[in-house]
Amino acid sequence: MYIGLGIFLLVLGAILTFAVGDQSVAGLDLEMIGYILMAGGVLAILLSFVMQAGSRRGRVTTTRESHVNPNTGTRVDRTEIDPR
Repeated sequence: MYIGLGIFLLVLGAILTFAVGDQSVAGLDLEMIGYILMAGGVLAILLSFVMQAGSRRGRVTTTRESHVNPNTGTRVDRTEIDPR
């Protein structure tokens, strides 16, 4: 999700920095805003990679099985946890 946002901010920042040129808006430095947006885009992309790597570390696989024993009529539950 953050990769798309990061790419969008990078493109928008590059447009403001390099394509707008000497045009200005009263009280705003468009070139500086472009650099800030590009830095935010890089940060969003890096954070997305860090968040994906962190979520993969703590994963476990859990298998649950439940059935009724036909001889006794009792319920049998079994749970297996496989840490990766």
